[in-house]
Amino acid sequence: MLEAKQLSKSYNNVAALSNASIHLIPGRICGLLGRNGAGKTTLFKILCGLVTPDSGTVNIMSKCAKPIGAVIEEPGLYKYLNAYENLKIFAQIQRAPTDNQSLEQYLKEVGLPLDRNDPVRNFSMGMKQRLGIAIALLNQPEILILDEPFSGLDPSGVASLIKLIKSLSSQNIAILLSSHLMSELYKCCDFLYVIDDGKMVNQGGTQELMDAHITHYTISAVNIQNADAIQPYAIHTEKNKATIQCSGQLIPEILQNLLQSGYSVTSCFPNITLEQLLTPSTI
Repeated sequence: MLEAKQLSKSYNNVAALSNASIHLIPGRICGLLGRNGAGKTTLFKILCGLVTPDSGTVNIMSKCAKPIGAVIEEPGLYKYLNAYENLKIFAQIQRAPTDNQSLEQYLKEVGLPLDRNDPVRNFSMGMKQRLGIAIALLNQPEILILDEPFSGLDPSGVASLIKLIKSLSSQNIAILLSSHLMSELYKCCDFLYVIDDGKMVNQGGTQELMDAHITHYTISAVNIQNADAIQPYAIHTEKNKATIQCSGQLIPEILQNLLQSGYSVTSCFPNITLEQLLTPSTI
């Protein structure tokens, strides 16, 4: 478990972090959502002991010698070496097991092929992220910190990485990851922190936090533009798609009415912007 309280950090009299607090517990995936430059990376560097805060405390309750594994900014790989060789060098640096079986197990755990022997400079961004996570796991940390892990990934890569993150969480690892895109965090996080200008401006369970701010939904179904069930709430319709304005509590009823009327709903997505989440909720 990790508990950080009232962390502040300034560079050249410009506040990068201001009284920020965060709490991580085993098995929970926490997301840190904020614009680029909001203070996410500064917070991560403080939690990892790479930067000393001007004030505040970080308390890590663990018996591990190295309880935190992290990939900050981007994986720092030896691009002329292959995945196995990279992993072995970092294992030697971190004094982790370097035997063949252990290293191959880490590659398997993050979904990297064992028969790929070309340099990692040939790897896709998703494969580099997976290798970075494998390196972060070398000392079997209880806490995993990932800074913008979805950056540069295509939708398939994002879905694959989310599956890996959830798998690691099921092993009772506390996970903290950041992004400036809500859709990615919404799909995998149990709890969200929202940061802006170095300050934590919102926090809460992901679903509860979203529900407290969402007022618009987009529903897709064949000929939904003709459905009576959406007419009181529709603000925009087009063929097979409608955007409606209502509270989250009404969505199950609207979807049930659509199904009873013969409309086969293929998707229902909340429409929400980061700016909306920057407004503190009352949950």
